[in-house]
Amino acid sequence: MTAAAKLPQLLSLLEQNLQAENLWEHTSPSQEALSSTQPFAIDTLQPEQWLQWIFISKIDSMLKSHQPLPQGFSIYPYFSEAWKGQADKSDILDVIKRIDEACA
Repeated sequence: MTAAAKLPQLLSLLEQNLQAENLWEHTSPSQEALSSTQPFAIDTLQPEQWLQWIFISKIDSMLKSHQPLPQGFSIYPYFSEAWKGQADKSDILDVIKRIDEACA
């Protein structure tokens, strides 16, 4: 199965897991915060904010417009480090790992 076929379901599952952990926001961060040039917007966003407002949004947009998807990225190491020791994030981390594998 291609990444384009797997990703909609994985993004939906990621959103569900973020919501289940009360990490899904209803108000977008400021445009300045979203415009960070740092990896994962580490200087302006929390990890879960980056997932919601940048990663999910961008990949969803690419899927809907049939753009080529990025390949060979690995975001799991960042999130496993950012959330080290937080067992409540294990389901989210599992989905992130599956997204990395789908786009390998």
